Amino acid sequence: MPKTSARLLSLLSLLQARRDWPGALLAERLDISPRTVRRDVDRLRELGYPIQATKGPDGGYRLGAGAELPPLLFDDEQAVALAVALQIATTAGAGIEEAAARALTTVRQVMPPRLRRRIDTLHVTAVERPTTRPNPQADSGVLMALSAAVHAREVLRFDYTSASAPAADAPPRRVQPHHLVTWGGRWYLVAWDLDRDDWRTFRADRITPRTPAGPRFTPRDLPGGEVAAFVISRFQGSGGWPCRGEVILDLPAEVVSRYTNDGLVEALGPDRCRLVLGSWSWPGLAATIGRFDADIEVVGPPELKDAFAHLSRRFADAARTNERDRPPTS
Repeated sequence: MPKTSARLLSLLSLLQARRDWPGALLAERLDISPRTVRRDVDRLRELGYPIQATKGPDGGYRLGAGAELPPLLFDDEQAVALAVALQIATTAGAGIEEAAARALTTVRQVMPPRLRRRIDTLHVTAVERPTTRPNPQADSGVLMALSAAVHAREVLRFDYTSASAPAADAPPRRVQPHHLVTWGGRWYLVAWDLDRDDWRTFRADRITPRTPAGPRFTPRDLPGGEVAAFVISRFQGSGGWPCRGEVILDLPAEVVSRYTNDGLVEALGPDRCRLVLGSWSWPGLAATIGRFDADIEVVGPPELKDAFAHLSRRFADAARTNERDRPPTS
C-alpha cells in the first residue's frame, strides 16, 4: 500500500478528474479498502477540500466548490497548460492582464524545475491588427457583472456613455440582459431595452453597471432565433461568408476572441464559449477552427461536421505517409 501522503495525492487527483466517484471504484483504483477511502476523505476535508458524500447503492464522493481555495493538484500537462493559458491571458485585452501576470508568477514559483524550464521557453507577444482606431478595453469587473446578470436573468440598470448622449446627461438604461458576446475585438451586451421596447446591443466598455440588480425575467426569443445571426445582421447586414458554422470550444471567450477578427464569440462559462465563424469553404472553416488547441463540439450545420471528417481522413493519410517515408532507426 502506498504511503498516506502519496495516497492522498492520488485520491485528490481522481476526485478532480470526474464529477462523481463510487466509493468502491475509488478503493479499486487506489488498491485500498473502502474503510481506508473514508479515512483519507476525512483527511482531505481537514485540509480544506469540500468533498461531499453522494447517495447511491454503494455511496460515493464528489469534490465540490468551497468558500476558500484549498491547495490544488495538477499533473504535469495540466500545470503547463495552465501556465500557457495565463501567458496568453496577459494579452487578452479583457482588463485581466495584470492579474494574469501575477497568477503566472505564482504558478511558476511552485513548479518543479523541469516544468519551469518548459514554460520559460514560451514567450507570447501581442501584435495588434492594423486599425484606424484601437479598440478600447472593457473593464474585467464590468464583464463579470454583465455575465452574472445574464446568467441570473436579472434586470440590469447601467449608465451608458455614447457620443450622442454622455452618461452624465442621460438617464440610466434598464435592460433584460441575454448574451455577452465579442465582435471585431470588442465586447457587447445583447439585451431587451425595457424603455425602448426593442432589442439593443451595447458596447461593454461604455457600460457602468448600477446596483442592486432588478427582478428576474423570463428570457425572450431573439429575432432569427440565434444570437449569432442577430449580431451579424446588426454589423454586416444580410451579407457575409458563403459558409458559416457554429461550434463550442473548451476555451475562455477572452482567449478565443483575441484570435478571431470577424467571428462572433459568446461566453458560456469561465472555460467554455460559443464561436460562430465564416469562410469561403467548409474545409477552410474547419481548418480555421481546428487551430484552437481545444475540444470542439460542432453545433452545425452538417456541412461543417462533414468537413471535419474530411480533414481528419486527409490528416491521417498524411501521418501514415510520413511514417512510411521516415528512415528506420538503428
